[in-house]
Amino acid sequence: MKTVVNGIQVNYEFVGSPSAPVVMLSHALATNLTMWDPQMEALAQSFRVLRYDSLGHGNTDAPRGPYSLDQLAQQAAGLLDALGIQQVHFVGLSMGGMIGQTLALMRPMALTSLVLSDTSSRIPPEAQPLWQERIKIAESVGMEPLVEPTIGRWFTPPFRTTHSNIVERVRRLIRGTSPLGYAACCRAIAALNLTERLHTIEIPAAIIVGEEDQGAPLPMSRTIHEQIAGSELVILPSAAHLSNMEQPEAFNQAVTSFLRRVTAT
Repeated sequence: MKTVVNGIQVNYEFVGSPSAPVVMLSHALATNLTMWDPQMEALAQSFRVLRYDSLGHGNTDAPRGPYSLDQLAQQAAGLLDALGIQQVHFVGLSMGGMIGQTLALMRPMALTSLVLSDTSSRIPPEAQPLWQERIKIAESVGMEPLVEPTIGRWFTPPFRTTHSNIVERVRRLIRGTSPLGYAACCRAIAALNLTERLHTIEIPAAIIVGEEDQGAPLPMSRTIHEQIAGSELVILPSAAHLSNMEQPEAFNQAVTSFLRRVTAT
């Protein structure tokens, strides 16, 4: 389904009982809403699940950038407004987690709780050349040279060997991402600097991270956990950056148990 948010056609899917609390899912850079397929059945049992394609990704429009994280968060907030939704439990992974942090700071009343997975609250100066190189490659050559390096960061070597079908599916997601949208979102990510503001987030929060995540290593999640008072930290063994796909059962258990505790209070 599509709706217009701030002049942009946004692609989304909405499943589950209309009377259930809403969980909103925000995907990683260079993927789309189908990244959340391993979570849909588990979440839809108790929640109404809203997943969407971020600006420049999937079947959402990819206007010329650069984008900002504020703009990406406004897209999420605008989608909620368009659908008449007052509050959601927000689950974001990687770029989606950055959007979640920004939305929690920008519009806290829209969130009942926050799950941040395999993400960061700050891109340090020493990492800037990496992001600029990715932007340069996408804009000059396209996505193909980025596919294998990204796969190497996103999954552990054993998983790449034993689950080649899932890995190949993610290759197609990366390859199919708009270079324009990818580069514009990379510029937004490169400007990420929220750590010092996270202490103002007061909603229940859980931080989930793959123990072997190279894209957003464990210390980044520990920093977020330390900054958000009362937050939970869950470390998933044998998982890298896309922990929701590499360890779906453990990821689903972490998310659903957290959401049940939040909704029970």
